Amino acid sequence: MDTFRTMLYAALALVLFMMWQAWEKDYGQATTVPTAAQTNSTQTSDAAARDVPQAPASSGGRMTSAPDVAVSSSKRIKVHTDVYDIELDTRGGDIKKAYLLNYPTTARQPDQPFPLMNDGSPNLFISQSGLLGDGAPNHAARYSSPVDQYRLQEGQDKLEVTLQWRNERGLVVDKVYTFYRGRYDFDLEYRVANHSATAWQGSMYRQFKRTEDTGIEQSRFLYTYTGGVISTQEKPYEKITFDDMKDETLKKDIEQGWVAMIQHYFVGAWIGDKNDTHHAYTKVSDGNKYVIGMITPTAAIAPGSNGTIKTRAYIGPKLQDHLAEVAPHLELTVDYGWLTILAEPIFWVMKWIHSVVGNWGWTIILLTILIKLMFYKLSETSYKSMANLRRVHPRLQGLKERYGDDKQGMQKAMMKIYQEEKINPLGGCLPILVQIPVFIALYWVLLESVEMRQAPFILWLDDLSSKDPYYILPLLMGASMLIQQKLNPSPLDPVQAKIMMMLPVVFTVFFAFFPSGLVLYWVTNNVLSITQQWVITKRIAG
Repeated sequence: MDTFRTMLYAALALVLFMMWQAWEKDYGQATTVPTAAQTNSTQTSDAAARDVPQAPASSGGRMTSAPDVAVSSSKRIKVHTDVYDIELDTRGGDIKKAYLLNYPTTARQPDQPFPLMNDGSPNLFISQSGLLGDGAPNHAARYSSPVDQYRLQEGQDKLEVTLQWRNERGLVVDKVYTFYRGRYDFDLEYRVANHSATAWQGSMYRQFKRTEDTGIEQSRFLYTYTGGVISTQEKPYEKITFDDMKDETLKKDIEQGWVAMIQHYFVGAWIGDKNDTHHAYTKVSDGNKYVIGMITPTAAIAPGSNGTIKTRAYIGPKLQDHLAEVAPHLELTVDYGWLTILAEPIFWVMKWIHSVVGNWGWTIILLTILIKLMFYKLSETSYKSMANLRRVHPRLQGLKERYGDDKQGMQKAMMKIYQEEKINPLGGCLPILVQIPVFIALYWVLLESVEMRQAPFILWLDDLSSKDPYYILPLLMGASMLIQQKLNPSPLDPVQAKIMMMLPVVFTVFFAFFPSGLVLYWVTNNVLSITQQWVITKRIAG
């Protein structure tokens, strides 16, 4: 196998890898952000009842939840912090809408915060929680609140939101959310007062419910995972796809773990207490809504006593520093794939560069220069081999004319020339193959890191996480690939030569739909490669 065929196979392998990622069965469907009319729906009482989980076998199955009551209407409690605009429903006391104030829906709509959670179709995504126990409120119960709006005031570091519920048996429950300034993790606490004459036993369940539709327009050429994730001590990061939920219901006891629903750039996670064993579960509701959640261990509250059941949650962007602080392994929801070992160092280097230059576009360019310096000697070996092949190319062309269809004789003559000139025909492509994993790792960093979302560069490039709106960078990339080909000797086989000439066109079309940040890396890398190769070719030709 000669150098050109190996280079061709390497390029095709890279294209096939990206196509496989793009057409992976779990990729999100293209939709649009919901309108106000679409987000105005609520669940029916019967649907809510179906979503209440069963008590795990360890509790003996004795716990029951409060019967569902048909509610003709419910009231929304609005909560405003420095990072959230949230709507709580008095029916269930759950989060039905969550807008992230620091993350606009699009770069061209900076005043429209991103709606991560939404209770409307088709892109439903909500949290639900309740108590499992005799007469206790589930997420269909009706709560009350002394006020309709809560706001984190200047000088306050936290905000408590209290919803109240009671029954005729003497059970009083306060459902308390505690939000913190500058943070996307919050506490949820059930404060139970047992005024009855008998002991009360129960546990808390908390879950996320969503459809496959994320409500975000996605390119059909890019794959990002949307679905469930569970973390245990044995498996810190395990995907539970929507198909998995359809095929089999998850029932699993976990220690020091968490469950989550993730999508591109964002995550919702329920965190288990590290000292307790929690029961994780999944289910499918109404055929197209998926539930993943956890149940706490059983708590007992004596007559005339008070008790609390607490949990922690994270609903927000995949900020790796914050996620690592909230729970062990939660930062793995930033899924860099099988090249995480390379992607994580690349990300940390990029963060350091960005802290100096303050622009992600220039960060990508400077990172490309660093990577190029790292592989300078390998690239030099490759370009020297290319230059030597270019020097002897007229002799190789003469062999083709001399031997004609005698391929075996031609191969022997070619190997003799290689030996005489001390040329390794594979020397030009092996260094390139070594660099491909680095490129793929960088691909995942640019695709998965929320820091790149809507990051501006210069001029028309106002969002490095989306495609170039005018396709200028993809065209520049295609032109740079053509220049590189002109610096290399053309293949002796005319079929191979035609295929190689087609590659810049294929890559240009393919990269036209890729994030402009990734194309910026490729263009910068090509320009540096052309400069280095031109210098080396001139030196050897001289």
